[in-house]
Amino acid sequence: MPLLNPRAYDPQSFDPETRRLLLATIEWFESRGKRKLTEDYHNRTFYADFLEFAGKEGLFATFLTPAAAADGAPDKRWDTSRVAALAEILGFYGLNFWYPFQVTVLGLGPVWQSGNEVARKRAADALDAGGVGAFGLSEKDHGADIYSSDLVLTPDGAGGYRANGSKYYIGNGNVARTVSVFGRIDGVEGPDQYVFFYADSTHPNYHVVKNVVPSQMFVAEFRLEDYPVHAEDLLHVGAEAFSAALNTVNIGKFNLCFGGIGMATHSLYEAITHAHNRILYGKPVTDFPHVRREFVEAYARLVGMKLFSDRAVDYFRSAGPDDRRYLLFNPITKMKVTTQAQKVIGLVADVVAAKGFEADTYLAMAKNDIDGLPKLEGTVAVNLALIAKFMPAYLFAPQDYAPVPTRDDAADDEFLFRQGPARGLSKVRFHDWKTAYGKASHIPNVALFREQADHLVRLLTEAAPDEAQQADLDFGLALTELFTLVVYGQLILEQAELTGEPDDVVDQLFAVLVQDFSAAAVDLNGKASSTAKQQELALAALRKPVVDADRFARVWTVVRDLSGTYEMNA
Repeated sequence: MPLLNPRAYDPQSFDPETRRLLLATIEWFESRGKRKLTEDYHNRTFYADFLEFAGKEGLFATFLTPAAAADGAPDKRWDTSRVAALAEILGFYGLNFWYPFQVTVLGLGPVWQSGNEVARKRAADALDAGGVGAFGLSEKDHGADIYSSDLVLTPDGAGGYRANGSKYYIGNGNVARTVSVFGRIDGVEGPDQYVFFYADSTHPNYHVVKNVVPSQMFVAEFRLEDYPVHAEDLLHVGAEAFSAALNTVNIGKFNLCFGGIGMATHSLYEAITHAHNRILYGKPVTDFPHVRREFVEAYARLVGMKLFSDRAVDYFRSAGPDDRRYLLFNPITKMKVTTQAQKVIGLVADVVAAKGFEADTYLAMAKNDIDGLPKLEGTVAVNLALIAKFMPAYLFAPQDYAPVPTRDDAADDEFLFRQGPARGLSKVRFHDWKTAYGKASHIPNVALFREQADHLVRLLTEAAPDEAQQADLDFGLALTELFTLVVYGQLILEQAELTGEPDDVVDQLFAVLVQDFSAAAVDLNGKASSTAKQQELALAALRKPVVDADRFARVWTVVRDLSGTYEMNA
């Protein structure tokens, strides 16, 4: 499973137009060069040139227009595999370029889910003209608490409305021609009061207040003053507006993992090239054992991020009304992969030390930005709480499914825009998680990790949380972290089998996961509400990874050989 390397990138699995656009994106960044990349970052220069490039090439229009809205254009579709590929490339060159793509995805979500054909054509035309999208959900005082929206639509007496109120932390809110705005209708009670409508940042009644972050990104506070909303602007009303919001986040949060993968990959290249060519006390920095350990751990974690996320694409694309397993894998890509990106970047930053603060490095940018990634589209805690809803069915009630193949075919993922009501998560069923572990049981650290997973099952069987513990979010999050690791390992193993990932790398990766599981078990043991039996079972899951010096040396050679394989054009 090769890491993204712009020097050798050739996405043969994609159709010609997709390959052209992905390669053109890489070429744009490489021609622009690292000096321009870092200078604009530190000068907080708005990325208007990138948006101009994307518009000229039809990048967002091609990748983010579903076939049903494409008016027969053969290359337009919503294809999660190529959306993920673009998100990884943009993250590779910086969060500030991934971000306008991400918030365009979110802004388009309520539109593509809507039956309003006028609005759908308007959004498609705006993309064709080089426009971007924005998702007007959160507010300054309420965050993303959509029950408490203060943006109010007042009937105008002529069948339409006037919208008044503010939205806060809205990416692309300064330039988006497609702004999906969530609000409520004055004088209406209950769920029928909620609404999504279409707005345009160029309208005179749309006022950009400020950029709320000190960054290249423009994350807007905007205010609507008597903004006219007509029937053709209404996207969703009532409970449907709630589902549109949640289903949009389902679609959009998936891109966070690939943005994190791109950032971690570029950081690893830069760090290994620097460290392996730096002489300290008469020998290369990479001769020090602790440096090798940190690089091998960073590489193993990055491989795990990539394997899990690529496999999750397959479940996303194969989803339907009777197979919604993606609803579990999706928050894990958001919560787990982005926090793994933090760890990878932290590990390589520890190695390069002061070099990672220099203004001409990618790592200085990545270190500054990576902590924000896990907090977008729901905090880690919010996504852990969502993951917990699937735990009983996943661990204890498997059912048979046909095998899900690798999904890099040129198909339109139309189900994502007809997910239906955002409920019924406890009814989602999964295939048997033990199968993937059984196939890889010959790998020492996989077998060890499976023992730990069995201890989690035993804990939930013999010392299940009581009613008070189920209401204790602090305890629940610690327990769910253990469960998350089991799911994470399962998809890693599935993808490793599909791609032929070497056993050495998988073994080294699971050595890391064994340590992570042990750390999470210790955390659960220490929770204020944990019982004596739960503590006993949690500590019984502690394991030391199987140590194999020869395996470590072989994986280190793979990491060492990354030195000099990629360096961004000056």
